[in-house]
Amino acid sequence: MQTDFLVIGSGIAGLTYALKVAQHCPGKTVTILTKTQSDETNTKYAQGGIAGVMDFDHDSFSKHIDDTLVAGDGLCNREVVEIVVKEGVERIEEIIAWGANFDKDPDGDFKLGKEGGHSESRILHHKDVTGKEMERALLEAIRTAPNIQLISHCFVLDLITQHHLGYLVTKSTPDIECFGVYVLNLNTQKIEKITAKITLLATGGNGQVYRSTTNPAIATGDGVAMMYRAKGRIENMEFIQFHPTALYEPGVRGHSFLITEAVRGDGAILRNASGEAFMERYDSRKDLAPRDIVARAIDNEMKVNGTEYVYLDCRHMDQQKFIEHFPNIHAKCLSIGIDVSKDMIPVSPAAHYSCGGIKTDAWGQTSIKNLFASGECASTGLHGANRLASNSLLEAMVFSHRSYLKSVEMIHSIDFRNDVPDWNAEGTTAPREKILITQSLKELKLLMSDYVGIVRNNERLRRANKRLDLLHEETEALYQHTEVSPQLCELRNMITVAYLVVKSAELRHESRGLHYNTDFPDRSAILQNTIL
Repeated sequence: MQTDFLVIGSGIAGLTYALKVAQHCPGKTVTILTKTQSDETNTKYAQGGIAGVMDFDHDSFSKHIDDTLVAGDGLCNREVVEIVVKEGVERIEEIIAWGANFDKDPDGDFKLGKEGGHSESRILHHKDVTGKEMERALLEAIRTAPNIQLISHCFVLDLITQHHLGYLVTKSTPDIECFGVYVLNLNTQKIEKITAKITLLATGGNGQVYRSTTNPAIATGDGVAMMYRAKGRIENMEFIQFHPTALYEPGVRGHSFLITEAVRGDGAILRNASGEAFMERYDSRKDLAPRDIVARAIDNEMKVNGTEYVYLDCRHMDQQKFIEHFPNIHAKCLSIGIDVSKDMIPVSPAAHYSCGGIKTDAWGQTSIKNLFASGECASTGLHGANRLASNSLLEAMVFSHRSYLKSVEMIHSIDFRNDVPDWNAEGTTAPREKILITQSLKELKLLMSDYVGIVRNNERLRRANKRLDLLHEETEALYQHTEVSPQLCELRNMITVAYLVVKSAELRHESRGLHYNTDFPDRSAILQNTIL
């Protein structure tokens, strides 16, 4: 297959880009690939909302910029922060024009929420399913574009570069170029090649590397791993954001139900096992401190008290407003016997968002020619050491727009590469025991959760590295001799992502933002990105 524009991923980043290039270039073909159904993305599970300066009587660009810089703890790229905040309002208005609905008060004004780290109320939301509503609007708009083909159940294996043409490619090779991808078509079980003039990686996050995460099962870091294998630049992978308040359910691992930060924005209070409102001991902003501070505070309270969770107290809140704003949270709690008007909600931190990823410039361009990245898989410079709540959907729309602008400039000067070889599966056989994959996956999640979680130290990181070396060796041997499957490829990708997180954490000899190392408790290091 050949396509002018190839988009890997069907979340807000991928769909925004695809829609824009399709509308601008009606004579060009646009292909979107997704490894499950089209709406199963991290976007779908974004509850809280999207941050934007919509009330200029009380808010301003400068306030939003300052809040983002403070949360990023000195590592944000200020130019990028200003771009996202200032251009973001237009992008929000655009998705509203495409049909996305955000909650309004009886006067027709947007109901703007407030979340941790924000100095003003600026979060637009659609009840507690904002991401799902935005995804719905974009998918409906996509279906009206005749030159867009959306193919589900296609697992992308690798980026095609000069390496596949027989050339030696290293990180110092100038002008590495992307010619398309190899994909495993899950409907036919055949490996196919798709050549493209321009490719966008919008593959989402990597929360599944951890035992407990708010991310869906698809969040296995595929784009970052493929980029690293292609010798592209990756940065700041040590900054993994743990959402402070995932619903604690005994025995439930993997995909944890998120209790959005907007609940605390509306007045909910964190309490420990003794019923004490403990956040005032950690930060003057109390329950609305940035996520890195709240997550570490909860982690400390759990360790001190020997518990697996703390409580989120909503009993004092207006229950009718709670049900109206958070209907899914209310229903989920009731389904497990929690009445939020009478009972406190047990919560604990869970892996939520990767602030690092594929290094891009201000136009979404990566270190590989004709390859762009947007959304959680990208590291644009916006988030620094810690993402400000509800800035992620905003970033995805802004950078997909900027990637589109640059792409349509370039498309007419790029030709298809017609000498790309077929995938070589010679010598591989069907797997004899899938336990080799599932057991390695359990080990990976366990070691990352225990050694590379909210709080780290040098000894834990060394242990993690040693165990990752063994998992990598065993999995690569299996990969070389076994027919590829999504399960094997996801394990391989997650081991690569885990290595990048650990290696980046070892290189940062300080505690900053989401990276807290007890062997380096202060901020004495020179501010710089960890580029791998």
